[in-house]
Amino acid sequence: MKVIASTLRKGNVVDVDGRLYVVLTAQNIHPGKGTPVTQLDMRRISDGVKVSERYRTTEQVERAFVEDREHTFLYADGDGYHFMNPENFDQVQVPADIVGDMKVYLQEGMPVMLSTHNGLPISLELPARVTLEIVETEPVVKGQTASSSYKPAILSNGARTLVPGHIVPGTRVVIMTEDGSYVERAKD
Repeated sequence: MKVIASTLRKGNVVDVDGRLYVVLTAQNIHPGKGTPVTQLDMRRISDGVKVSERYRTTEQVERAFVEDREHTFLYADGDGYHFMNPENFDQVQVPADIVGDMKVYLQEGMPVMLSTHNGLPISLELPARVTLEIVETEPVVKGQTASSSYKPAILSNGARTLVPGHIVPGTRVVIMTEDGSYVERAKD
């Protein structure tokens, strides 16, 4: 199925010259002069080679037919990451290179969207936001009242992020899984 390059997002699978690639990052660039382009960083599914391609935003790209189905994360071990299909309870093992840097946000029981092609897992899409607890952060600097001032913090999963000055250790916060940025204080 042909789609416009600017509609591609992280996790989509495309067919380029008969080979399948999973999109790692997709960025639409609108320069002051010239044609807008879509910059795609992709990983070839067959051998894991990473490539970078640029397409005009209106250019057509072949999107591969993949089956997207919701799965539940169970656990990780030396063999990889294990997910369960909640409909038929089938378990799927996903290699670590497919999970990639998203592994820090995986939580037991988390629903994820797993894409398969001919029965093999090829990409994983996490929920847009996760709730985590702040483990460590710097104390508030007196007089630092600017609303845009952020301080470094360490989350319960070990990841680092920047949070507003009023956030203290023990606070639960909502984090974007795509870039690890702070969204808001958790409402629970």
